[in-house]
Amino acid sequence: MTARLIVGITGATGVIYGVRLLEVLRDLPVETHLVLTRPAATTIGYELDRTVQEVRTLADRVYPLQDIGARIASGGFATLGMVVAPCSMRSLAAIATGLADNLLIRAADVTLKERRRLVLLVRETPLSLVHLRNMLRATEAGAIVMPPLPAFYARPATIAEMVDHTLGRVLDLFGIANDLTPPWRAPEDEGGE
Repeated sequence: MTARLIVGITGATGVIYGVRLLEVLRDLPVETHLVLTRPAATTIGYELDRTVQEVRTLADRVYPLQDIGARIASGGFATLGMVVAPCSMRSLAAIATGLADNLLIRAADVTLKERRRLVLLVRETPLSLVHLRNMLRATEAGAIVMPPLPAFYARPATIAEMVDHTLGRVLDLFGIANDLTPPWRAPEDEGGE
């Protein structure tokens, strides 16, 4: 079976995470299935020096947001799971409550019902009690809530290095080998105490 991964991109800030994930997966033996929300298209225009069409060409297959009959809306379409990067609070709320009113949410819902891995790179700060409760609901349903927080122990020098570190951790969650995240080295490994 071909390894397949669904990538959802919402309109939250941080569309670079979803776009860079698609770039990385092009070089790996993983077939990508992309669905973007309308606000994602707007955010791509604000945050990146590329068009929505350029982003679409990074995926193996792209689906219209309202195509509830798409392959990724069926549990019979085997995938490794789904990543929503970034995941807006609106999409989180819909996923947490099972409100599958578009293909992105339906694909996430199917991922959960089939007990496949669903990773949500939620983007918002500060977090309200509603946000936290929705994160809890999504986690209880089987999702992994993974805010894309930078790790500084690797001493990243660029935004790209911070993005890659987060995406390396995402790929690790799916068992997809990658070299985006340097292995942890404790100070004692370096001759320290």
